[in-house]
Amino acid sequence: MGSLVTSDAVEAREDRFAWFCETVSSDIMPVTMSTPRASDFRAGITDLDLGTVRLSAVSCSPVVSRRTPTHIRRGDPEQLQLALVTRGVFKARQRGNESVVTHGLVLTDTSRPYEGTCGGEFETVVLQIPRQTLALNPHRVDRLLARGLAADSGSGAILADFLTTLLTRGPSCRAEELHGMGAVTLDLATAFLARRLGDPGQAPAEARAQETLQRIHRFIENNLGDPDLTPQAIADHHHMSLRRLHALFGDQPLTVAAHIRRSRLERARADLARGELSGQPVQAIAARWGFPSATGFSRAFREEFGLTPTEHRALCLAAARRAEHRKPARSAHHQAPRRPRFTSGDAATA
Repeated sequence: MGSLVTSDAVEAREDRFAWFCETVSSDIMPVTMSTPRASDFRAGITDLDLGTVRLSAVSCSPVVSRRTPTHIRRGDPEQLQLALVTRGVFKARQRGNESVVTHGLVLTDTSRPYEGTCGGEFETVVLQIPRQTLALNPHRVDRLLARGLAADSGSGAILADFLTTLLTRGPSCRAEELHGMGAVTLDLATAFLARRLGDPGQAPAEARAQETLQRIHRFIENNLGDPDLTPQAIADHHHMSLRRLHALFGDQPLTVAAHIRRSRLERARADLARGELSGQPVQAIAARWGFPSATGFSRAFREEFGLTPTEHRALCLAAARRAEHRKPARSAHHQAPRRPRFTSGDAATA
């Protein structure tokens, strides 16, 4: 679901910029930032978890962000970040490229040093794409870094409209729906970048195999709740032999079956940690993610994570209660929003 956090939650205005810098560096990646508006800095971030990718909206006062090799060594989410600038001006510098973007798109890479300047009352929508999920030749994609990409026509306009609509409508969707939208979003972004690079049909066989593999990963992601999701079912759906499917996973960390099992367990573990689902039986959560047998689920969960589902749920809920207890009391008209996993496009695209 969508989550919103703003600098208004920090009561002392002079502390808001420090809060913003600390949050970005600790929850996204290490950066150094500066602003001419430290005494009255304002920022707001809306975060939307789409499973395969993440989407954020960021609004902030003018800020300059720098990421150095030292920062990268300290922490790197290994993402490509595609930012749609909707208000203000963004100046990006990376890999010898430099651009000034207003009402357009710009691509940056968290694994490379960069500098970015957000000018005016700045607003942006940022799509965070794990590098390994993008089915395009990474060396070719590097050519697009820090270059302004038009978003007023063709695939750029379609992508821009989709991102803004998804950010507006997405918070009312269920998690399963959002994960499906994540696959669609990744496909649209891939098509847009491929168009900017030229005809994707000219890509080498290795890149085409990678594209097929990512399509299969997205299919698995969208069908984890189906207990009939098996390697054979996946191969049949993609009109390939089972041998060919296993060959595609030859260089992957896990086999097809192990990947399905791990993904299901991770989804179930996340649901067990959610306070709003604490009233649901463990068996119901297990069944939601493709485990028809409660006993088999419990055994697999313990083998993977070292504790039972019930133990994991109890620990997470107890930690949430302790965190809630430590929160300072605030007046009813000034409640601090729940702090989500911060995914600001500010630092990521700067």
